[in-house]
Amino acid sequence: MATGATEMAYKNYCVVFIIFALVIVQAVGYDTELYETKPCDSNACFDELHGSLGDCSCNVDTIDYFNNVKIYPRLQSLVRKDYFRFYKVNLKKECPFWADDSKCAMRFCHIKTCSKESVPGYENGYENEHIDESPATKYSKEAQSNCNSDTDHDHDLGYLNMTISAASQHEIAKWKAYDDALENFCGYDDKDVDAEYVDLLLNPERYTGYKGPSANRIWRSIYQENCFRPKPNPYESFPFVLTSDLGNMCLEKRVFYRAVSGLHSSINIHLCSKYLLYEKGAGFTSDGEWGPNLEEFQRRFDPSQTFGEGPNWLKNLYFVYLLEMRALAKAGPYFETEEYYTGNPTEDEETREAIHNMLSVIYTFPDHFNESSMFNGGSQAAKLKVEFREHFRNISRIMDCVGCDKCKLWGKLQTQGLGTALKILFSSRWNSPESDPNQGKLPVRHRSHERLQRTEIVALFNAFSRLSESIRQLEQFRVMLSSQKEGAQKQSLFRTIQDMK
Repeated sequence: MATGATEMAYKNYCVVFIIFALVIVQAVGYDTELYETKPCDSNACFDELHGSLGDCSCNVDTIDYFNNVKIYPRLQSLVRKDYFRFYKVNLKKECPFWADDSKCAMRFCHIKTCSKESVPGYENGYENEHIDESPATKYSKEAQSNCNSDTDHDHDLGYLNMTISAASQHEIAKWKAYDDALENFCGYDDKDVDAEYVDLLLNPERYTGYKGPSANRIWRSIYQENCFRPKPNPYESFPFVLTSDLGNMCLEKRVFYRAVSGLHSSINIHLCSKYLLYEKGAGFTSDGEWGPNLEEFQRRFDPSQTFGEGPNWLKNLYFVYLLEMRALAKAGPYFETEEYYTGNPTEDEETREAIHNMLSVIYTFPDHFNESSMFNGGSQAAKLKVEFREHFRNISRIMDCVGCDKCKLWGKLQTQGLGTALKILFSSRWNSPESDPNQGKLPVRHRSHERLQRTEIVALFNAFSRLSESIRQLEQFRVMLSSQKEGAQKQSLFRTIQDMK
């Protein structure tokens, strides 16, 4: 009897074990099926990079031609102008989210800052050109004109009390800060005590060797904690939203994710196209040799290395390119009236002409992104817009957690550039019911009182230039992949002929 009971218990144990094993196999099989991709192919990164982008009427091929032939050469010339070369930024801000002292020790991570005196036009009011006057400032004693000098003025009859208490001035300043927060998608640190000027041409964006847990935590935090998600992602090592799940998100949330993903793709392409191939010396300026690294590009974007998502990430690059180009078009007349002052009249005039020329080309693009289809729907849409802005503001703060100064510089600049574009597209101050008859359907008129800070303008144009260069670099990688495939075919044919002899 005891033996029979033992056998029965053993059988039950086996059944439970088999069921458990089947569940595990099924789960693993599901995971494998979900991420199953074709073996690595030399052109796999570009096989799907054609046709419609989704969420807009434009397609990849139209952008390729428009950017590479018309926009890219103009932008490259423009951002080398003194006005766009110098960017003021605070790289000493502490990370607000976690304690992290994992600073990059490689010399390629460091940057050279500029003295204020070396910035063209600084001594003649370079910084003060776009400083918004606080509402409280106009009531200060210094701001009042001396009416007593007017012989026709009777002080007793015409007296108007223009004083305002210090406490009230403080409250008014808080009102302005609140109003600005409702419109801005990024924080600004160019007025900080620790903010310094950086010459972007002397500190180009490229591979620095910054990687590992510290770098991975930046993007994981962005995707898992600050991007809208249709559902929790069970794959800890893969924090991205699967393209198959994007259809379960509303347009606004898809736009947010695709913009962030496109920015990430662009940064990755910059690192792959200017990769440290080898070092020549040990100086601070690093006599290294930078160039395109095809293997690194494939590692980051090939479908077999990215669970099939790589080509979609590249499409998101085109998507955020459209987003920023639309912002430039919408605020075009504003940019065409800016002075771009540096103290050099000849260069300032050349800069204005270059801006006018590039914008005239941008106006001709046939399929601009249509932001008017977003955030429509009453209180729910207004609430979503606040979430949208707060999520992006968090991302701009995360850039202060980057442990490599050069990576932080370009991360903050490109994030502020995208934030400025979002501000233009989705801030009510930039909306107008009228359209410009000379520029078709683009509602480009802005309210006369709206101004952008100099750092916003510098960040937006440089960020758009970075996206433009990324799209241009894709063509280089496409050619390299085709050459690699052609070389492999020739070697295979050669071996076949040798075997036949």
